[in-house]
Amino acid sequence: MPEVIINGPAGRLEGRYQHAKQPGGRIALFLHPHPQHGGTMNNRVVYTLFHAYARRGFSCLRFNFRGVGRSQGAYDKGEGELADAAAALDWLQTWNPNTTQCWVAGFSFGAWIGMQLLMRRPEIDGFVSVAPPANMFDFGFLAPCPSSGLIVHGSKDDLVPEASVQKLVTKLSTQRDIKIDYRLIAEANHFFHNRSDELAATVDDYLDLALGERLTTAAQ
Repeated sequence: MPEVIINGPAGRLEGRYQHAKQPGGRIALFLHPHPQHGGTMNNRVVYTLFHAYARRGFSCLRFNFRGVGRSQGAYDKGEGELADAAAALDWLQTWNPNTTQCWVAGFSFGAWIGMQLLMRRPEIDGFVSVAPPANMFDFGFLAPCPSSGLIVHGSKDDLVPEASVQKLVTKLSTQRDIKIDYRLIAEANHFFHNRSDELAATVDDYLDLALGERLTTAAQ
């Protein structure tokens, strides 16, 4: 998987990019957990999301926020990381000028950044948010939420109470023309330890429905 270097607002951003083998112009951007708590683009959940889209013919980009890995800069409490995500999306669109679909997917802190990006970039058609930290960060900016998407949470999440995510889902679900598919994975903790297969199956099922297509066994 080719390593790429992106010109970000605080210097270079380190990424991994997989270009779609078949034409179609579909792109997806992936955002990792909190930089100050060990989050990187190589996180298992991010990797699971990345490959769910790659198998469906999307051109996929995951990258390290500023100050993580070989990315330059320092943690900026979300504001700088949102700018990093916007720069990464710009790069992805430059390499895929005939885009027909654009998705963003994030895990934990990355889910919070992804939802903010959603509000600022109207070209984003859909999202996947895994374990959004609704008890730690303000999601009030989603008024209204501009796109439908999937929110996944673990029933045994020890960092983000399920009730806080349910409250967010309820708020978003009342908005006109927006459908939030909320999936709760039994016994999964915040990091989905020993529940990666269930997470992958949940995302696969949602994408089959959202994209109106189903992978064949050979494609998988």
